[in-house]
Amino acid sequence: MNPWLIAATILLIALLAPLYVALRRPLMDALIALEVVGVVQSMVLMLLAQGFHRISLMDPALVLAVMSFIGALAYVRLMERRV
Repeated sequence: MNPWLIAATILLIALLAPLYVALRRPLMDALIALEVVGVVQSMVLMLLAQGFHRISLMDPALVLAVMSFIGALAYVRLMERRV
């Protein structure tokens, strides 16, 4: 097991904290937690790409990073009446 895979495993475990916040806190706190989850997931995919020497996994990581930001903007737009 190389250091890239160890780092990916640690980040996957670290995802439990923002997921808990997303489930238990008010709406705006949950939105920020979901943004953090999107960033961490992108980093995990990039670390897995380096760990397995598969550069083709970098593309989904970059798409996930952009789409999580766009999804958060859409979520805020749809929920602006509740905030």
